[in-house]
Amino acid sequence: MFSLFGLKKEKLNKGNIKNLIALAKADGVIADSELKYLYAVGKKLGMKEDEVNSAIQDSSKIEYKMPANDSERFDHLYELIEMMLVDGAIEENEIDFCIEVSENLGFKKSIVGVLVRKVSMGVQNGIDKDAIKKDAQNYLNL
Repeated sequence: MFSLFGLKKEKLNKGNIKNLIALAKADGVIADSELKYLYAVGKKLGMKEDEVNSAIQDSSKIEYKMPANDSERFDHLYELIEMMLVDGAIEENEIDFCIEVSENLGFKKSIVGVLVRKVSMGVQNGIDKDAIKKDAQNYLNL
């Protein structure tokens, strides 16, 4: 049972990295700060730098597994937004990508734009992730 859980978690982790890589590539170039962030997230997820590099080289072969609950979906969206902000330049296509991923994660279409912007502003203003998540719970029912 433990190994099955580990396998599911590995697929989820690689799916998260895949989305982060796609966001990093959204402006055509993976900046050094974005690469460092990918490595940091990869390390947090138990991946080595060479595994992250391999994912960057061929991210199309990574299978994405949907997060299991709203809390994990929010955490994934939060990581995407951190990636969007890490290079200091917010491109409209990056915001659009985060909105699209939010919809794909199952968040209501009517609130995803507000959610992405609210989380973005919280991250930019240095608000703690848990505080942003708690605030989002008021209208997302996480």
